[in-house]
Amino acid sequence: MIDKKLIPVGGLKKEPFSGGHHGMRYFFRSDESKETFSVFVYPEPWSFEQTEDEEKCSASFPMSEEGMDAAIAWLFEMYESKKESWTAAEKNRMHIVNAK
Repeated sequence: MIDKKLIPVGGLKKEPFSGGHHGMRYFFRSDESKETFSVFVYPEPWSFEQTEDEEKCSASFPMSEEGMDAAIAWLFEMYESKKESWTAAEKNRMHIVNAK
C-alpha cells in the first residue's frame, strides 16, 4: 500500500501527502504544533477537499518514526476493516464522476 520511505517525517512537517489504494484514499497532514500529524482515509473518487467530512475517518500520531510506523499500520487496519466498501468505491468511481 505505502512505503514509509515515501513519507519522510521531516518532509511531512512541510507538506501534506496523499495517495490511494484500491478505492481508499489517504491524506497525511502535519498538525499545527508540528509535534503530531493526522492521517485521514476516505473513499474514491474525490480529493480530500471535495469529500464530505462525514465520509472521512482520521487518527493522530506523534511526529516520529514510531508514529509513522503506527500510522501505516492504522492505514492497513482501516483498509482491511472496510475492504468491501473500498472495493465498491473503486469499482464505481467512474459512474460517480460521470453522474455529477
